[in-house]
Amino acid sequence: MEKISAQKTNTRGSPAPRRVQELNSSSSASAKDGPTRGIIRKAKNTFSKSNRISESEDSNTSEEDVTVRGVKIRDDGEGPSKKNKERRRFELNKYDEETASCSESCNTSAEVVSGRGGKRKKKKRTKPDLSVEAQRAKLEAKYKQQNQLGKGGCGSVFAGYRKADHLHVAIKHIPKNKVFCKHVDNEGKQLSVEVAVMLKLAARTRGSVGTSAPVALLDWYDLDQELVLVLERPVPAEDLLQYIKVNGGSLQEEEAKIILKQLVDATIELQDQRIFHRDIKLENILIETGSDIPRVRLIDFGLSCFVKKRSCYHIFYGTSAHTPPEWLSHCAYRAGPTTVWQLGVVLFETLHSEALFQTTKFIRKRLTISKDLSKNCQDFLQTCLSKDPQQRLTLEQLQLHPWLR
Repeated sequence: MEKISAQKTNTRGSPAPRRVQELNSSSSASAKDGPTRGIIRKAKNTFSKSNRISESEDSNTSEEDVTVRGVKIRDDGEGPSKKNKERRRFELNKYDEETASCSESCNTSAEVVSGRGGKRKKKKRTKPDLSVEAQRAKLEAKYKQQNQLGKGGCGSVFAGYRKADHLHVAIKHIPKNKVFCKHVDNEGKQLSVEVAVMLKLAARTRGSVGTSAPVALLDWYDLDQELVLVLERPVPAEDLLQYIKVNGGSLQEEEAKIILKQLVDATIELQDQRIFHRDIKLENILIETGSDIPRVRLIDFGLSCFVKKRSCYHIFYGTSAHTPPEWLSHCAYRAGPTTVWQLGVVLFETLHSEALFQTTKFIRKRLTISKDLSKNCQDFLQTCLSKDPQQRLTLEQLQLHPWLR
């Protein structure tokens, strides 16, 4: 999926390197003024959504996020056979045996045929029972839902607030037929993986709001034909994509360092909880802008999963343009090295004003690390974006890298 941006001078001093325009796109700017500097992610069947998270905690998985199926890889790390390597790598699939839930904006439709057989049959809608009606009444009594902030293939997000104290919240509605993957808790109850992951994170912070990098899950309701999540919505804030855009298309190295240091700490926190986010990117990183130092928050755990020791995944969930090289070559990837790769992608897009990152272009050296960056920063990027996952530093090693010290 191609990503586009147009040219504009860095507003904070020396001109930033120019981004290469990858595809033609419509622009509202006049021919006289030239195209704007907006960072555009163009996709088929695109939908309208807000980039400003100061008005939303929109689960921002873009429509270029896809689920692709490759050959099966054993948990012991053994690679695929030659015969299996010849299988078609990018077969769309809605199911993941490694427990990932559906994202806010899936790329595939509900009519995609699964690897297990025919098309999904639509469930017959039944009248909600009294317990469902009671839950709905509880939701409406506790929270006020306002304007819609975003809508995608797997749900919609609305602004709102908690009536008791006017706390800003995001209310996320996910149709039940879009919750494909379940997690069974210790009591034998089935939950969506997104809910299970966020409950585990909430347990660590003892329910405190705003004390950790991941946004907090405040409440969730199982309402017959839909799942409703009530999430923390920091204000004022905006996603990193928008933050970069309003700052001239790229950030200064020192500011990027502040953001990356917080991201590394946040991903180590997830790793300690055996949680794999799977889709760390500009749109899923929230920047709180209420103070002089930007604060990082992580959003959209719709593709996340729980990690087992030495788990090796053979179905890719995430942004197709950011697939790690090992997926392209072996149809297999692991949580740690993939997270490090994604952090490298985020830093690359934060510092470079050229074409947005695509793994295939980077491998072919059509995208290169700027020589204008400090030597330590260049080394940090190179270690994150190593083609060989075994050559990448671990998250703990990144934390100790000279560039972040």
